[in-house]
Amino acid sequence: MAEKRRTYDVEFREGAVRIVTETGKTIAQVAEDLGIKETTLGSWVARARKSGGDGTLAELEREELARLRRESVEKSKRIKELEMERDVFKRAMALWVK
Repeated sequence: MAEKRRTYDVEFREGAVRIVTETGKTIAQVAEDLGIKETTLGSWVARARKSGGDGTLAELEREELARLRRESVEKSKRIKELEMERDVFKRAMALWVK
């Protein structure tokens, strides 16, 4: 006879995922401690990581953060260039005035 499928409430699933992410224990250890299958807990953790529900960023958020960081680096480089140009013009003006 086929095994009956167990259902878990949302709080239990979230708690199990939180244990994995916050304690640093492996999925196998937590699954054994809670008496659930490793593949089940693994799918919950993967789903939480993908949606950002485990305290990490979702895929779209990671992409946006990377884009913003690149833009920030580019802008800071441009600011440094402009500051150097300004300093050169200040020195040139000082020499011209003399």
